[in-house]
Amino acid sequence: MPNPQAEAIKAKGNEFFKGGKYEEAIAKYKEATAIDASVPSYWSNMAACYEKLGKYDEMAEAARSCIKADKNFVKGYFRLAVAYKQLNDLSNCIKTLESGLAIQASNPDLKRMKKEITELQRGEQVAAYCSKAEELMQNGDIAGAMKQLELASRMDAGNPDIQRMMEKVKPKFEAMEKKRKASLSPVERHKEDGDQAYKNANFEDAVQHYTKCLDQLEKEGKQQSDLAMKAYANRAACYKQISNFDGVISDCTAVLEADPVNVKALIRRAQAFEGVERYRFALQDVKTVLQMPYHQVGKANFDLCNGMQHRLQRTVDQLKKMSSS
Repeated sequence: MPNPQAEAIKAKGNEFFKGGKYEEAIAKYKEATAIDASVPSYWSNMAACYEKLGKYDEMAEAARSCIKADKNFVKGYFRLAVAYKQLNDLSNCIKTLESGLAIQASNPDLKRMKKEITELQRGEQVAAYCSKAEELMQNGDIAGAMKQLELASRMDAGNPDIQRMMEKVKPKFEAMEKKRKASLSPVERHKEDGDQAYKNANFEDAVQHYTKCLDQLEKEGKQQSDLAMKAYANRAACYKQISNFDGVISDCTAVLEADPVNVKALIRRAQAFEGVERYRFALQDVKTVLQMPYHQVGKANFDLCNGMQHRLQRTVDQLKKMSSS
């Protein structure tokens, strides 16, 4: 049961809050928490006062204390998310909202705010792509500018700023591409055609182009060239798309013979090994990635491999138990 003295102090704080006396209200809520810090509403009300005063760091701290007092008190997550939003920490804002929705998935305030923040993040990302494209264009990097604009277009296709910049960049990019492609050797052309087929999701056609590229490179004794490694890696990606796991394993192995710490090849091969139920081999590749420097692996790959490791280890352990029983 709530402490009667703390509740009485909270009631005085509520009166101050209603009267717009937020500093006085905060003092009362602090008194209440000093008596019983386990009541989340004391912290939540304190956070609401800090919001009124525009003190968002203090609001965030009070909201964190609210969640600590009761992790199932959903309003605490909402208060913390509001503070993060005002502090322009949209990443932690989203994480907080997701934590709250994990407790109460139907909460309308959390759902509405998550939608709002997601839209803000999208807008910021589009603006960042456009700004980078403008910078690259000014520096004469037309290909780089085009790539940034393509990324922006995927997120906001009808954006007039993107369309305006595209009108400047695209003709220059297409002229450069035409010139570049004209200078390609026949074997480079095969690889280029494979890349285009892959982008168009024509994976079988892409495999044929990459195979022609690799066959020619083998005839020229250039099986270990950079071009060959790219063709092997890209063909492995195609094989993965069409569930040709043996092909993935073979091509990734070719890449790893030349570059033993190629993260992408290790992960693809691990996924392929899992696909053909060679779990121990898959586990070994995943462990190899996890033993590499974090900055080299990257967060997304690290999280993927960490999840795979737990799953594969369970499977390997289960198989050991079955074989020994």
